[in-house]
Amino acid sequence: MLKRAFDLFFSVFGLLLISPLLLVCGAWVLCDSRGPVFYRQDRVGLKGASFKLIKFRSMKIGSDRSGLLTVGGRDARITRSGYYLRKFKVDELPQLFNVLLGDMSLVGPRPEVPKYVALYTTQQLDVLSLRPGITDWASLKYFDENELLGKAENPEQVYIEEIMPAKLSINLEYVKSRSLLGDCKIILLTLLRIVRR
Repeated sequence: MLKRAFDLFFSVFGLLLISPLLLVCGAWVLCDSRGPVFYRQDRVGLKGASFKLIKFRSMKIGSDRSGLLTVGGRDARITRSGYYLRKFKVDELPQLFNVLLGDMSLVGPRPEVPKYVALYTTQQLDVLSLRPGITDWASLKYFDENELLGKAENPEQVYIEEIMPAKLSINLEYVKSRSLLGDCKIILLTLLRIVRR
């Protein structure tokens, strides 16, 4: 209950604070390439419920048909504006609306697409016992995940066999030891990592 109140307060505060930035980024996306401002993707959330994750569109229309993973910062499907929105994680900011709607939390295991959740073991499915988050310990450790995948010969295989299990292991630890103070630390470290970019 306290975590939900925390999420509601800071999502509203955050949206009000960054509303000028959201407007500027939205206009940039519209002017840069054909298509909508936002990209909505099916993700798996609390207790396995499906929801639409909201991001600024950073790729050309129909790009997800050629693969769900983004490979490297210069993936040919990424738009000019999308490159910078992704680099500074600005494309993730609209997820504050997901937090407001109750689909997500500020901090929690990052929500995955159904295709990869279908590969979870029974133990790994425990991450769905919490609302997914905008950031978490795994996101900090794999802050440059796209670059790692860009160096791989078979990006999807590396993601499924190496990166995804490692991130789930970190998230399972979070499920057992989460705290509001710990969440504040994760938010602060995420902001510092973005600023250092």
